[in-house]
Amino acid sequence: MNNRAEITTRLAKRLKDERTTKGLSLDALAKLSGVSRSMLSQIERGESSPTVASLWNLTRALNVDFSTLLDENIEPEHPIKEIVLGDQTPEIRNRAAGCVIRILSAPGDVGGTEVYDITFQADACLESSPHEKGCVEHLTVLEGQLEITSDGEKAKVSTGDTIRYAGDVEHAIRACEAARVILIVKIA
Repeated sequence: MNNRAEITTRLAKRLKDERTTKGLSLDALAKLSGVSRSMLSQIERGESSPTVASLWNLTRALNVDFSTLLDENIEPEHPIKEIVLGDQTPEIRNRAAGCVIRILSAPGDVGGTEVYDITFQADACLESSPHEKGCVEHLTVLEGQLEITSDGEKAKVSTGDTIRYAGDVEHAIRACEAARVILIVKIA
């Protein structure tokens, strides 16, 4: 593919990506930019190259600069990165501990910041060995009452409370009654 064809193809893709990311139809972008709908359609299909004036009007209407549309190393950012449907959220059903752990963090976050939605049966207890040095757990109680133990020290928390405690020592979460929490494990 020659250089001119590569630029036309890249421009067509990026223009369409920017337009759809911003939720604009061809008609809406035509009104904002003053470039006809048919010309926009041809540009997005790579069938026509815009004039400098048309390109200027399009970049202003989309609130981007020329480099965003033309630079070969820039891909447009999309605000929605991923949707994980409720029935596809990974779960650990720990019957012995009496809890269900839903893993909310992305797989790439393991060992960094991990987020869990945990539902406890009454009197359930989730005991943990020490994590990496400097690890801190942040637990917010959505429903119920729990007792947190970290290195032998105990604290009770109830609906609406948040507790932060060392996760690099022996620690446990015990439900005084049926409960639900959001747990953020922050590895230092």
